[in-house]
Amino acid sequence: MTPRAPLPEPATPHRRVPWFYRLVYASYARGLSINQSFRRRLRPAGIGLILLLCLSAVLGAGTKLAGGPQLFSLTLSLLVVSFAWAWLRRGRVAAVRELPRYATAGELITYQVEVSNTGRWALKDAWLAEMRPDPRPSLSTFYHSREPGEERRNFFDRLFGAYRWQWLIELNRAFEGGKALGALQLAPGESARIGVALRPLRRGLVPLDDLRILLADPFGLLQRCRKVFAPPATLTVLPRRYRLRPLPLVGTARFQIGGEVLSNSIGQSGEFLGLRDYRPGDSLRQIHWRSWARLGRPIVKELEDNFLPRYGLMLDTFPAPGDEVLFEEAVSLAASFAATLEAHDSLLDLMFIHGEAHVFTAGRGTAKAEKMLEVLAAVESDPREDFDGLWQLVLRHRDELSACLCVLIGWCPQRAELVRKLARAGVELEVFVICHDQSASRQLLEADPPPVRIHLLRASRMQADLLAL
Repeated sequence: MTPRAPLPEPATPHRRVPWFYRLVYASYARGLSINQSFRRRLRPAGIGLILLLCLSAVLGAGTKLAGGPQLFSLTLSLLVVSFAWAWLRRGRVAAVRELPRYATAGELITYQVEVSNTGRWALKDAWLAEMRPDPRPSLSTFYHSREPGEERRNFFDRLFGAYRWQWLIELNRAFEGGKALGALQLAPGESARIGVALRPLRRGLVPLDDLRILLADPFGLLQRCRKVFAPPATLTVLPRRYRLRPLPLVGTARFQIGGEVLSNSIGQSGEFLGLRDYRPGDSLRQIHWRSWARLGRPIVKELEDNFLPRYGLMLDTFPAPGDEVLFEEAVSLAASFAATLEAHDSLLDLMFIHGEAHVFTAGRGTAKAEKMLEVLAAVESDPREDFDGLWQLVLRHRDELSACLCVLIGWCPQRAELVRKLARAGVELEVFVICHDQSASRQLLEADPPPVRIHLLRASRMQADLLAL
């Protein structure tokens, strides 16, 4: 399952959207709202019974089939009784979510909800359900976005954009599932803990602010959907990560100190060399108290400084229209590199452009890998390509880096020029190009070979291609 993030809002204002697309958007948005309302209140058996009611009405009116009117009356009676029963059910509850610190896109999580019955009636066979945030895109996003492959559709489909609407809805779906693992049976004033399972579909911050209690009728046809009094919460969803083979990274340590200086903050030290007199600025943690007591003057332990390799992680945030999936896979690959930080005694600088240059450092003695994953969970694409700014950003940190991992979205002349300029500047590079089709990208590489090694990764087979490196 491919992790997804919401599309960025185009800069074009709504006043430039033609009136025809305003009407199309309004009809799609209203239709989705009505559909969601019915789906919350109709159970699968109820949908089947409604279809049976329509079929019996057609058969009873257009043919002389025996039993048609009786079948119509029976199904209609069941629906009426179910509707009245579900409408008369009462339930008033309060709840508090206990969310995990992190979730990962595409992976199932289960969290606990503390539920209290604050009403005057006992709850029997009631279910909790977490409703998804509104997946409808904005008007400008609907008008200016293009579904991958939309140019190959017929004129009618391109004009009304039905497939584009469905594609945007799928991209904006925050999670699937969200139903409690068991039914609630609570007396008035009673509390209980129950688990809720959901699978996040995209990275980022997912708001959870619409918890409902579902009160079904005894036949299991219809259900009442009432809002639960629960404080809003936010689930932090990290990007999907892939398993990586150990890469023989080029470059050596560029004097990123990791011994005595870092030991002051993380409680570790380099190799012990000996004792010496105290100097102003020495850490009190390194004082050798026995020698001070014996000699009558402060003595400190002298440690050998360790030097760590420092790598850059350059993320391409300039996807072409229709390449949103490639961008999400690029973020997942960057997250996969960041997740291996703790297994390597090194520092990692994440560098990308979004409006302006951004650099975030993690590794020994600085931030942990989880902090970099949080940054990657929130990173967004930039609609304005600025490869020159990305080149200057890496160049400013060139002297500090042992090597630079470049994660690019496709291969084109602009990205080829970026790689050449970095190679000419003396930056040791390991380049990963994420593409839809390896053959097309390989032809471009063979026509104009770059001066460094390029790894081509297919978005549809990322894990297999990474393990084949």
